[in-house]
Amino acid sequence: MAGVRRTVGRNARDDIYNVLIAMEAGQRLATDLYYPGCLALARKQAAADSLASWVRPAGMRSAYTSRRWTPDEDRVLLRLGSPTTAAEVLGRTPQSCNLRMWRLRSGQVPLPSGQ
Repeated sequence: MAGVRRTVGRNARDDIYNVLIAMEAGQRLATDLYYPGCLALARKQAAADSLASWVRPAGMRSAYTSRRWTPDEDRVLLRLGSPTTAAEVLGRTPQSCNLRMWRLRSGQVPLPSGQ
């Protein structure tokens, strides 16, 4: 997808798998695991502490933001009939509106009551 190929393998030093959790989820996990006064290696505590100051850059959107469609949004989408126009009104992407419209019209998801 992005030209990156993931490889799964054990690390050389400990022969274990390392798990990567990035961004806000990584911050939350580090805060839970490396709380003030916990028993931790100094290098691990320092790394966890450095994560606390990370802030998502202004133009960087979250990779996954689950936002369910409501029946009211479905009605607006169907009434407008244009994914681009609906995207502006609903605060969604045109692609999201286009896919939702296709799912509604193809019967993949039920039409909102009153349609």
